[in-house]
Amino acid sequence: MRRRRFVAAGLAAGLAVAGGRGHTQPPAGAPASGPAPGAAPAAAPGDGALARVKARGRLSVALYHAMPPFHQDGRGIDAELAQALAKGLGVEASPLPFHAGESMDDDLRNMVWRGHYLGYGPADVMLHVPVERPLMAGNPRCQIFGPYFREQVMIARDKARLPALESLDALRGGAVAVTGQSLAGWLLIGAEGGRYREQLRTKWRDGTEAAGALQRGEVVAAAGLASELESSLGRDERFAIEPLPLPQARNGWAVGCAVKREAADLAQALQAVLNELGSSGALREMFARGGVRWRPA
Repeated sequence: MRRRRFVAAGLAAGLAVAGGRGHTQPPAGAPASGPAPGAAPAAAPGDGALARVKARGRLSVALYHAMPPFHQDGRGIDAELAQALAKGLGVEASPLPFHAGESMDDDLRNMVWRGHYLGYGPADVMLHVPVERPLMAGNPRCQIFGPYFREQVMIARDKARLPALESLDALRGGAVAVTGQSLAGWLLIGAEGGRYREQLRTKWRDGTEAAGALQRGEVVAAAGLASELESSLGRDERFAIEPLPLPQARNGWAVGCAVKREAADLAQALQAVLNELGSSGALREMFARGGVRWRPA
């Protein structure tokens, strides 16, 4: 799922979130979402979701598979956040990595409220969900909450070869790396009636690969998500990273969590943990370890 291209429900308003679209089977070794052998007995059917999590002693957390810098091989910002959320509830974290479906609706169905037809999921909570009204309205079986980061489409440039980028006109004649089937790719392909289409190099699976092309000097600029570009280039003073100079890329979108609609008590408890992580500086530190500047949602 390294190709991060799930577009959120607000694309018509210029909002999107990146996430991979690929295989449907769970990664090898992914834990099942049911109680582990030897776990505490489940709470009574009348108890709430939070009580069931505490009785079980673990919180299952759905994480997008291979989504650097948020999750890759069991590590990343979202992987660390999953541990912190579970710790805040007084239980263990049980990560459930999954390959994204064709849409966010698919992912919410498979990982939040129903489970996948291949037999894994749903999790207690899913991370990296766009906190958007159209997505909420289209998925009434889910409760989407807890924005913990603001993502944005950005562009990185080689400061020596491209000293300024006040408009896309500065890119004329220069090669630009971008994932074709991503919001950044769609914005650049369609910009000014396709004026820059021939300059785009779109073979990259995600923004981190596009950033690698810029590091190697193959292009003058690379477009992608702020998190992708910052985690790859943010410590390299040769490059500047700034918002893509298009109106549709100006504001970005919030990224948060989702639980089943009836799990309001669990959502409330997780929100309290997120609030504490934000106010204490722990969230900022998690993002810093991933090489990303934390942007509060």
